[in-house]
Amino acid sequence: MPLTTRNALLRKPSRIFAAALVAAALVSPVRFAMAEQAAATALTVSLTAPMQRDWPETVPASGWLKPWQEAVIASETSGLRITDVLVDVGSVVTKGQTLVRLSQESVLADLRKQEAAVENAKASLTKAKANADRARQLRPSGALSDEKIVEYLADEQTATASLASEEAALDSEKIKLAQTTITAVDDGLITSRSADLGAVVSAGTELFRMVRQQRVEWQAEISARYLLRISEGLSVKINGPDGQVIDGKVRLVGPSVSTDTSRAIVYVALPADARPRTGLYVTGNIELQTSPALTVPETAIVFRDGISYLFTSGEDQRVQRVRVETGRRNNGEVEIVSGIDRSSKVVTSGGAFLSDNDLVKIAEKN
Repeated sequence: MPLTTRNALLRKPSRIFAAALVAAALVSPVRFAMAEQAAATALTVSLTAPMQRDWPETVPASGWLKPWQEAVIASETSGLRITDVLVDVGSVVTKGQTLVRLSQESVLADLRKQEAAVENAKASLTKAKANADRARQLRPSGALSDEKIVEYLADEQTATASLASEEAALDSEKIKLAQTTITAVDDGLITSRSADLGAVVSAGTELFRMVRQQRVEWQAEISARYLLRISEGLSVKINGPDGQVIDGKVRLVGPSVSTDTSRAIVYVALPADARPRTGLYVTGNIELQTSPALTVPETAIVFRDGISYLFTSGEDQRVQRVRVETGRRNNGEVEIVSGIDRSSKVVTSGGAFLSDNDLVKIAEKN
């Protein structure tokens, strides 16, 4: 091999090494700049420790808000025309308050006729009684035959019965007159009205429907597997239609289970001052016994692909994504069933912008 060629081959590795040194010198600043940029753009987060609280176990439920009891107000007489309608849907009424008036002309005429019949019966009784008294006085003397005496005594009994019958008929007419004024059977709220001015009613015609005492209850449907653990008097939290939580009490546990849905109805009494609209479908929870719960703020939970995660931080200020199982929720906090313990340091918010092993800056507590 010529000498010049051998020298060229010997110089070639040194040139390659020199080129590598130059490339490394150029790349290293870029890597350092990227690392510094990553460190500079790290999120500032707040940490908190899980809290141990005593929370009641709850049974989820859903159902309709319905009247505690409904009262149907109907006409007890027939053939009379409505002359006045004094209330409407939404009216709050008291027991005995006049709601509707019916025409009274024909009833008053029948009443006067019956009063005359009573007076006539009284006169007949007076005459029959006088004849009977004379027959009793003359019986020892034999001035009257036994047949005549029996007739007078029978006439007295007939007149007495006739008067009682006419007086009963008079009482009936007075009742009919009273029935021309239709009143509220209890305190409550009118929820429907069928009474129209000028309509002729018949006996049993529904005129109004009302919620007794304005009491509303929640008829909550629950799974049958919870029935043995639910009893009267348990506290209930209801998510009201206006976003407010309504406190209730279990009034009655339904005696049967639906064969179609395997669910039972629990009747929940609401406070007297809570008067939500009936017919609304709401959700809530029935509170059972109290048990410990390890809780974190709801803002710390991150949902990804239907799975709940938390981010925890170590001494190196890098976060670790931890899969957790959640349980009960209350006042902005959520129970952590598994995944962390009380010694963990949990990122309270901003987890949606973090990835596993991200470098973060810990905010100082005030």
